[in-house]
Parts: sequence; structure tokens; C-alpha cells
Amino acid sequence: VQLVESGGGLVQPGGSLRLSCAASGFTFSSYRMSWYRQAPGKERELVAAITRGGGSTNYADSVRGRFTISGDNAKNTVSLQMNSLKPEDTAVYYCNARKNSWSDYWGQGTQVTVSS
Repeated sequence: VQLVESGGGLVQPGGSLRLSCAASGFTFSSYRMSWYRQAPGKERELVAAITRGGGSTNYADSVRGRFTISGDNAKNTVSLQMNSLKPEDTAVYYCNARKNSWSDYWGQGTQVTVSS
């Protein structure tokens, strides 16, 4: 099983970034796909999730209306479009794939820094 994130970087406040997670080694459509983030000194938190098959999504209150999660079952990828970025969005962003408690996988993370 492998989850590989890409797309992080440095962006100014108000800017946009698109994160991507390429998945392999499991049946992508059977997993709930999520993005989490962890800022220095803080606990990892859920940012956005999309259910198996992409039927529904949910977002943290802090990002709702600014971030959009989407999945592509044909390409085994999940993306996070992040708009109107704020300094408080600065964190390492992680891709997660979860089917149940024993099928729960994480990527290595990608750094997002929002700063002028």
C-alpha cells in the first residue's frame, strides 16, 4: 500500500494550492479518503473527507467554503483544492485511506506554508 502526496509549497495569504494523493496497492473505491493536517505543536486534525465512491464529503469548519476534496476512482487519486489560504493553514498535510481499523493507511505528508 502506498499513498504519495504532492503539491505542497509556499504560497502567499489569499493564494491557492492543489494537493494530490496517488494511491496504489489497495482497492481505492472501497476506502474513505481524507486529508488531515498537523501544525507545529498541535494535534493532527481532519481537514476534509470523501466517502467510498465519492457520494458525500465533509469538511472542518475552519476550511469549509475554501477547500474542496475530490476523488478520481479511475486514476486512484484524491485531491484537495485549497483557495483563500490563510497563515493558519500552514501545516504538514497528510493523505489517509481508511476502510476499517486494520486497513488504515497514511502518506508521508507534504508541507504547506502560507506566508508573505
